[in-house]
Amino acid sequence: MSTPYPFTALVGQDDLRLALLLNAVSPAVGGVLVRGEKGTAKSTAVRALSALLPEVPVVAGCRFSCDPAAADPNCPDGPHETGGDTARPARMVELPVGASEDRLVGALDIERALAEGVKAFEPGLLADAHRGILYVDEVNLLHDHLVDLLLDAAAMGASYVEREGVSVRHAARFLLVGTMNPEEGELRPQLLDRFGLTVEVAASRETDQRVEVVRRRLAYDDDPEGFAGRWDEDESALRARIVAARALLPQVVLGDAALRQIAATCAAFEVDGMRADIVMARTATALAAWAGRTDVQSEDVRQAALLALPHRRRRNPFDAPGLDEDKLDEALEDSREDEEPEPPEGDDDPDGGGPDGGPGGGQPPADGPDSPELPPQNQGPDAQDAPDSDEAPAPQEPAPTTGAPSGSGEQQAVRAAEPFRTKMLSVPGIGEGAAGRRSRARTEHGRTTGSRRPRGALTKLHLAATVQAAAPHQKARGRSGAGLVVRRDDLRQATREGREGNLVLFVVDASGSMAARQRMSAVKGAVLSLLLDAYQRRDKVGLVTFRGTEAQVALPPTSSVDAAAARLESLPTGGRTPLAAGLLKAHDVLRVERLRDAARRPLVVVVTDGRATGGVEPVARAGRAARLFAAEGVASVVVDCESGYVRLGLAGQLAGELGGTVVTLDELRADSIAGLVKDVQGMNSPSRRAA
Repeated sequence: MSTPYPFTALVGQDDLRLALLLNAVSPAVGGVLVRGEKGTAKSTAVRALSALLPEVPVVAGCRFSCDPAAADPNCPDGPHETGGDTARPARMVELPVGASEDRLVGALDIERALAEGVKAFEPGLLADAHRGILYVDEVNLLHDHLVDLLLDAAAMGASYVEREGVSVRHAARFLLVGTMNPEEGELRPQLLDRFGLTVEVAASRETDQRVEVVRRRLAYDDDPEGFAGRWDEDESALRARIVAARALLPQVVLGDAALRQIAATCAAFEVDGMRADIVMARTATALAAWAGRTDVQSEDVRQAALLALPHRRRRNPFDAPGLDEDKLDEALEDSREDEEPEPPEGDDDPDGGGPDGGPGGGQPPADGPDSPELPPQNQGPDAQDAPDSDEAPAPQEPAPTTGAPSGSGEQQAVRAAEPFRTKMLSVPGIGEGAAGRRSRARTEHGRTTGSRRPRGALTKLHLAATVQAAAPHQKARGRSGAGLVVRRDDLRQATREGREGNLVLFVVDASGSMAARQRMSAVKGAVLSLLLDAYQRRDKVGLVTFRGTEAQVALPPTSSVDAAAARLESLPTGGRTPLAAGLLKAHDVLRVERLRDAARRPLVVVVTDGRATGGVEPVARAGRAARLFAAEGVASVVVDCESGYVRLGLAGQLAGELGGTVVTLDELRADSIAGLVKDVQGMNSPSRRAA
């Protein structure tokens, strides 16, 4: 086993280290979600934490890590005899993004269960993580069915494995830690809310601190054991502090004043549900224990809000997580004013001091002996003085628009109109892509549509088909009792139909003919609405724009609809309409993406008024480019942005060349009376095209 990087050798990242340590003190806080750009020591910090956790007492020989003091009566390895206990280091179990369901929850040998009536169960990662850490790197890329299983286990503290009436249950209480790069897509709201705390991490912009990071990392890579040995004393001190804080935690008093501050803060920020209040209370209590106090103070509540609320304020995937600290201070101040009695007349302090001589106004001291401190991270054998990073960042100038051809008549970007709920667009046929919510597909989950012989391990038994295959051979197999004699060749795997996610590639006309402010605002609002729909249906999205003399890939295919929305918001307009260039660029994007993920089917959404200008025979070239999509059977929709009394119908002609359909902006709305047909195949009917 490789030597982990020491936790105390981490440079900076104060919020990340504090959030992890608070969960080490009180696992009931509910875990940590670490959001940030790549290369910011997210995974390094999480792996380093496991070495600091105290040992876990377990029942000897129990594969499910039962606590000898309170063994699970339903443990599959039970019942346990008293006296057979031991201790082992706390585990950190990593869940790979591409893990199977059986690897996560465990596998039941269905063949032995049917033929012998034996529950032969092999525990999965949830059992390994019980009373430890379950770490998911790139948690935002986790498949939906695994997310559902994690949600169930986190909510119930147990994992259930059921196969055709045979079930196994075991305890699964773990500290959930996830890391993610927001550029690669956001988390489902249900899983996001399961993380107690969240922190945003970014690489330092201070030269001295970056130098220290590189210096320590190179020293660790050259000699991991020697580097870790130089930090043994600091690691031991931090481990002892965690143990002391855990022992003090039951004695910490969460008073009514602190509870009112917590409730007032959650109400002021309009967070959904009550989980935020509970997490804040547990976090504030852990902060007090970490600081060596037995009472929760205002600064504990404030710090708890900064860690527990940012990810619970998102109302849609385009909202950036965060917390307005001025509003937070105002909410805390208001709650203190509500609870404090009016001072008696004649007792006013002209200097504004409190009754004990402290600062007035209910404000806690900015710094004091009771404030929670982290162990010094820039002191040690390889340390140097860390720079002060409390300076306010300089205001950033807006990024200049690039890529505009000279003389293109570029106009300033306009804001998108309010998004709306769109009609569902889907790809015809049945695919086999990644699980999602858009088009029909053969999946591991969904309604059963048939059976087949298993290829590899049997995961979903089709009981009726298995019995039907075994029944003709009972006499030859010497069946004498009531039980059915089942052989391996009789087993049948259930085939299921569910929904898949697609690649939705937007091809957006940003030329001068689309540049009228109200018109472009409506167009951006429509694309934003489709992006929101793509997020909810677990699609990948890409964005190609064309204007002037060229087309460009504004956003390569990604799972981050946030990034697509940001690129759309800053999209300038102006110039000619190189429609053919836009279509050819989109065709190239699909060709490359097909090599990366052949199973994910594309849906091309062209947003244009259908005009084509610039170059030689622009209309004919656009038609030839469109027919490339039709020849390959790529599903497509043209969103007609033409307006006014006189309409040329060019978007409809383009849809015909693409082999797709055309819809207007009004028809795109879910509540439109135009009655948009639900899938692209239905919209490709001759009568529809003729209309």
